[in-house]
Amino acid sequence: MSLGRSEFADGVAARSLSEISEVDAVRIGADIVSAARRLIALLRSVGDCQWLHHPPVISEAIRRYDELWMPLVSDLTVGLKPPMILPPIDIEWVWFCHTLNPVSYRDYCQKRFSKLIGKPAIYDEENENYAVLQCEKVWVLRYPLESFENRADLDSVETVSSVNEDVKSLVEKQRFLWEKFSSPYMSETVYLIAARLRYKGFLLILHKFKDEISRLIPASDILLMWLTHKSYPTVYKEDVDEMLEDMTRKVVRVGEAVEKSEVETTKRLWDRYFNQPYEKAGGELTVIANESRLSSNTVFYWPVSDMDINTAYKSIRPRFVLELCIFIRLNPKAERNESIDRSFLRLRVARCHRKLQLDKKMSDFSRDSSWQKGWHLYCEFGTLGVVLESHCDRPRGICFRSGKPEGMIEFPWNDLLRAHSLASGRFLGKQVSVFASVTPPVQAPYLLRFVPDRVTDDSGAMISDSVQRTNNFRPQEGRWLTRTVLDHAGRECFVIRIRVGKGVFKRGGEVPSPVKSEERITEIRVGSWSYIEGSIGKAPAKVVGTVTPKESVEDWEAAWEFSTGDELRIRIDSSGAISELGLYSRNPGSKVRLLTGRRMQYKGEGEEDEEGFVTLVRSTEEDPTEKATALIDWKHQAVEFLPEEDAVFVLLLSVSILRSVTQRRREDVGKLLVRKRITEATGERDWGSVIVDASSSNVSSSASPYVEPWYRNSGKVMAMEEKAQVARYPYPVMSYSNVDGGDSLYKHVIFG
Repeated sequence: MSLGRSEFADGVAARSLSEISEVDAVRIGADIVSAARRLIALLRSVGDCQWLHHPPVISEAIRRYDELWMPLVSDLTVGLKPPMILPPIDIEWVWFCHTLNPVSYRDYCQKRFSKLIGKPAIYDEENENYAVLQCEKVWVLRYPLESFENRADLDSVETVSSVNEDVKSLVEKQRFLWEKFSSPYMSETVYLIAARLRYKGFLLILHKFKDEISRLIPASDILLMWLTHKSYPTVYKEDVDEMLEDMTRKVVRVGEAVEKSEVETTKRLWDRYFNQPYEKAGGELTVIANESRLSSNTVFYWPVSDMDINTAYKSIRPRFVLELCIFIRLNPKAERNESIDRSFLRLRVARCHRKLQLDKKMSDFSRDSSWQKGWHLYCEFGTLGVVLESHCDRPRGICFRSGKPEGMIEFPWNDLLRAHSLASGRFLGKQVSVFASVTPPVQAPYLLRFVPDRVTDDSGAMISDSVQRTNNFRPQEGRWLTRTVLDHAGRECFVIRIRVGKGVFKRGGEVPSPVKSEERITEIRVGSWSYIEGSIGKAPAKVVGTVTPKESVEDWEAAWEFSTGDELRIRIDSSGAISELGLYSRNPGSKVRLLTGRRMQYKGEGEEDEEGFVTLVRSTEEDPTEKATALIDWKHQAVEFLPEEDAVFVLLLSVSILRSVTQRRREDVGKLLVRKRITEATGERDWGSVIVDASSSNVSSSASPYVEPWYRNSGKVMAMEEKAQVARYPYPVMSYSNVDGGDSLYKHVIFG
């Protein structure tokens, strides 16, 4: 870490965790990094198993653990070495919860088996599956009348013996444990290695200052390591045997009440010994409370996806996001003068969002030598890093904010990811100490939007004299309304085309005519334009999806048939608003619903919906819990979807809904009649590139909709911005050349 001993010289020599020999002296006998990754997988499996949380199932799991599993594993344990087998998930969950109280677990084992029962060191999925299969073989031989799987009747009466009441209590306390460690970056090796280092530092502080403290509060990364460590009882006992009493009494456990003084004591001791803030990105202090970590006001939603089905589309690139925390400490010994009161700090990113300027006045920070959180952001990895500048306003109230900064330091993402603990500390002049930390970048939801483009012909070429010259001035046949799909960075990835007319245009003679309603298909081609001259080009050749209008069914106003075999039906009320959406899928294993408005993670508490949103929700027969996999803003032609959701399917849904509402209202609500290329000034305010967390709400410019989730103010975020050198006509364009077919052709098809 770049926190060398020459830095932060305010009376205490700066230390990095990696520089302190005592940290290395703290022994952890297990491969706690691999074990923590496996624990997260277990917690996720338990969180996904809704049946496991039913009281009769838990009661049966506790019985199986107490009466069957523990006697079995005790008999197979030789000395201190447990057998290389693992029980079914319900028993393993109860076993894990029981080990979280080392004293209770130790007393239980001594009373029942006269020895402490340990857990095998099995960390990877392949060995885990083998261990479960081996366990089943032993189980069947020993308990031929007992099912290996939990067969509890969900309607049965819950019964738990008085002996196991404390085990039941431990299991109930961990109900929300998965949500506390659900962020996908927590499974990354670099994060777990940094967490192990901080956990060692935490144990060292507990040992050094045990006589000065009442209780310490573990941060989320340290808590993960502590729970993992405790889940291997024999290893934990050997490693912390002398500190076991202190660990039990002086470290706050999940679900226990926390006093503010305990939080401040923990921060102060960490700063005193390591000279750095205790909290960091991915290491917050809000996970101890025994409640759901996921709230309706969560600013950034970290999705956990097992796969990315969009890798089949070579033109679409994944989007990676990391979390950033910057802490500030002012030098209390520095002389305070008027210039300090006029000074401010400005944070900006190195790339992508060039107009971003997050300012904080120096006077907003206290001078009590404590670390204070300055910024908490979520940034795309493509921003490359952040730059922190110090500025000073001119005297007499003349603002100097556009001038040259007095000082500047950079924190490139790659440097922070290579640093110990994923953090680095620097000086900014003589007044300010800065400490930046990040989480590993992980894949985030895709962001796509489609913008107007020129009309194309049946072959996919834009209607243009340039194209005709290359074809010996042969008239271009067919007319397709065209949209270009751009990703979060403004890169072309798909082309959407709606068939409008047939025939050709000849001056003084022929003009294209509208196609029949059943021929007004929408197609999506994957890839970017092949340019012939300037902005004139030809669409990619490969068609990856189509949707065809159908005759309306019963009391549904519109119906669409997808190339996948799915069918979309739309019911619109007399005011022109969507009242119901029905999606009929041919895939029997997946259940899909389309809900009007923003739902689930996309809807904050107290937020009002704008018109135009539809939430795509999926569930399966195995897991009936519904999960929002996409948000569609058909009015502003933007979509956000998880990697597990198909991009083409989401885009087809958006276009079909927009076409249906436009036709019903006979109003161009989504500007489908615009037939002119819109070129965006990318890099100025790239949407989704930076999101400011609520804890940074006092930062100036944070009220901008561009640093909030885009769907909170999509109308402004999606406002089209044309480059000055490209824009030749005012927007929207009200008249076009007759060569593309004329306004009447498109109004006839779009309005029906």
